[in-house]
Amino acid sequence: MNNNDRLLTADELADFLDVPIKTLYAWRYRGEGPIGFRAGKHLRYRWVDVEDWIRDRLQIAEADRRYDHIRS
Repeated sequence: MNNNDRLLTADELADFLDVPIKTLYAWRYRGEGPIGFRAGKHLRYRWVDVEDWIRDRLQIAEADRRYDHIRS
């Protein structure tokens, strides 16, 4: 199993992102966070999905930054 196949618990992901666990659950409820899935009663996140979500957030932030620069 390589690192991209790794599954993270909600606690591990919250620690990695340095956000409260309640934030992860709120993002999940609103469909805004990384893709997660239930393994029985346990919430898990694939590392590759977390990386994709971070990459998407960075692209949005960069586009916002460029747009703000053009407007000012």
